[in-house]
Amino acid sequence: MTKSGRHGAARQTFGACADDGYTGAMTWMSYLDNNGFGGDYDPDAAAEWDRKAAEAGDPVGQFNYGLSLLRGYGAAQDEAAGRALIDAAAGTGLPIAQRLQAAGYDPEEVTPDADNWRYAPMN
Repeated sequence: MTKSGRHGAARQTFGACADDGYTGAMTWMSYLDNNGFGGDYDPDAAAEWDRKAAEAGDPVGQFNYGLSLLRGYGAAQDEAAGRALIDAAAGTGLPIAQRLQAAGYDPEEVTPDADNWRYAPMN
């Protein structure tokens, strides 16, 4: 839905699924909040969705929230906790987490053309 531009419908559907505990929907909610699709741009809400997915054991949530913690984006910066979550995601075989690990946890490895101003620590 969101890839076809129906962000409001995606937000409604993914929100209901995320509230029911589906971790894949939590990471989609993070994507919507992080980009302002179907609602306000809200990096704090995006990080919170990823945190919930990570705590439920979702490797994508672990990677995303770990990256947020490394950057201090949407969450207080905590490099040790961020690395631990990335390590957990890498341990499940998630290729992007393994790539970040191999690059010494340098976010530029996985987001080389990111708008770096956007990821300045928020704390």
